[in-house]
Amino acid sequence: MSVSDPISDMLTRVRNATARSHEYVSIPHSTLKEAVVAVLKEEGYIDDYQVLPEKPQPVLRLKLKYVGDRRHRRPVITGLERVSRPGRRVYVGKKDIPWVLSGMGIAILTTPQGVMTGDKARRLGLGGEILCQVW
Repeated sequence: MSVSDPISDMLTRVRNATARSHEYVSIPHSTLKEAVVAVLKEEGYIDDYQVLPEKPQPVLRLKLKYVGDRRHRRPVITGLERVSRPGRRVYVGKKDIPWVLSGMGIAILTTPQGVMTGDKARRLGLGGEILCQVW
């Protein structure tokens, strides 16, 4: 199946999986998606991920993270929002990187030095394309 916006598809799969309290979610692999997932793991929004070599395309398998006991279990990811889309790209300079929920969430950017959080890009003095916001 051809998808016109693979990052949006990935975010929707994660959003749907957390809504149904799934432990794992599988996503078709790409280098950009793997970099975004690595940032989510580094920031503590997911437990782990692995790349499974399947045919015809490898698959990213994410282990979602939840807090609370069995009855009152809530996902760590409460919101995902795609910012830059294929029809409307959003680029920002280092001074215009948004604060997500006053610093409680993260913005994920692609910069000349790779995919990173908005906070890290701000510290390095880099701007770039805002892919998504997570809280």
